[in-house]
Amino acid sequence: MSTHAEKLAAFGKQRKISGTTEFKQLTKQDAKNELAKELEKILNTAPSTVEKQKTTEEFKAFQRLFSQFLQGTSSTVQWDKVEPLPQGAVIKYQSLPAAEPNKIREMLSKLVVVKLNGGLGTTMGCVGPKSVIPVRNELTFLDLTVQQIEHLNKTYDADVPLVLMNSFNTDDDTHKVLPKYRGLRIKIYTFNQSRYPRLNKESLLPIGHTLRDPDPESWYPPGHGDFYESFFNSGLLEMFINHGREFCFVSNIDNLGATVDLNILNMLLNPGKSHSQNEFVMEVTDKTKGDVKGGTLIHYENKLRLLEIPQVPKDKVDEFKSVNKFKIFNTNNLWMKLKTIATLVEDHALNMEIIMNPKHLDNGMNIIQLETAAGAAMKDFEGAIGINVPRSRFLPVKKTSDLLLVMSNLYDMKNGNLTMSHERAFPTTPLVKLGDLHFMKVRDFLSRFATIPDMLELDHLTVSGDVTFGRGVSVKGTVIIIANHGDRIDIPNGAVLENKIVSGNLRILDH
Repeated sequence: MSTHAEKLAAFGKQRKISGTTEFKQLTKQDAKNELAKELEKILNTAPSTVEKQKTTEEFKAFQRLFSQFLQGTSSTVQWDKVEPLPQGAVIKYQSLPAAEPNKIREMLSKLVVVKLNGGLGTTMGCVGPKSVIPVRNELTFLDLTVQQIEHLNKTYDADVPLVLMNSFNTDDDTHKVLPKYRGLRIKIYTFNQSRYPRLNKESLLPIGHTLRDPDPESWYPPGHGDFYESFFNSGLLEMFINHGREFCFVSNIDNLGATVDLNILNMLLNPGKSHSQNEFVMEVTDKTKGDVKGGTLIHYENKLRLLEIPQVPKDKVDEFKSVNKFKIFNTNNLWMKLKTIATLVEDHALNMEIIMNPKHLDNGMNIIQLETAAGAAMKDFEGAIGINVPRSRFLPVKKTSDLLLVMSNLYDMKNGNLTMSHERAFPTTPLVKLGDLHFMKVRDFLSRFATIPDMLELDHLTVSGDVTFGRGVSVKGTVIIIANHGDRIDIPNGAVLENKIVSGNLRILDH
């Protein structure tokens, strides 16, 4: 019996089937009908009218996503239709004219800064929102973001607002820390991205059944592509438009390089007589061998669009990863026109490719999450372009290896901004790999460094196994330290390791 037939049986439908196409259409319709019934049952468990109204809107959007998923319009691109980027599709950051100092205050009055704050710190062994993990001098991602914008507001006598897109996973804990920013020159707004039901992979029905004390495992925040609908539904988008704001700058809160750039803002607000206004800008940067999985820009069916690795045919993945063919990747620093977002959402005109994210839960159940990426909406905006920005605008902290870099003397910090130290002879970021077993969790990672090593002259550091670092250690060139299973390596205080491979067993004993 085919999968479709199984689903028919599961839904208790008995129909005369005439032809494969009709058969598929019937099963799709059945799947939609069954989902609608289940969602209606869940809605009836809402503990309040407000909760029911909010969830109703979310479920409508989810059903549109589900219908798109059922249509099976593959997000995989036809490789022979991928064309080279036309001239002007991606412009160099260095070509942008500098903003005129006397216009900066007025320019900033047109801007809203949005940080994507839906992620937890679980991959780094932390509880709660990732944005409250300390990253430098005991300051968190959120602290640094607030410092950056407050400094901007003070410097230019401006009032740039900060908007946090939280998820149901991060909202409560984020609101607990917001009071400490009272009294600072910054207005902070929040809204929640949608809460969508996880679906059983076999039945395509929700695994959760209630909105009363719902099990978090049964729900998920559906990727940052949900930004458009959720921002619109929150009422904040309309409010900012009414206040005369024109553009938003959206970025991941864990990208410490994603600061407000006045030259990009100037280009958007003052395009000049010879240029039409760009409604959407994606910041891209040069790809290195460490970025081969990052999304890139392509010209496809007469549109500039984002290409992510799940959309690449399996036999073309190596070509996609090639630094020679696809030389840039998406930083997820996005600039968009507010009125266009409103129009696209109102008209249901956003057409983002669906990312089907399969997961295996601890209880043994296989589920799917339907997600979208914010950058995928690029093709729905007029005059969308990429700007090839310096690597310094992409400084994400996804792992403790990234944390080691930003905590080190490679970077100077001022007013929440991290910049590469002038003492480093060349501006490239070293490649750091730390073993998962001993370094993945922040607490374990911190316990292994008496102080963060001097890394000003480092090219490459690999550490694997039970390794600790004493005070005042310096690593230069390429350093590889490997403690095999059962061995331990203690790097002594003041050690200078330059182009060294350290392996075996090295213990420093107190006496």
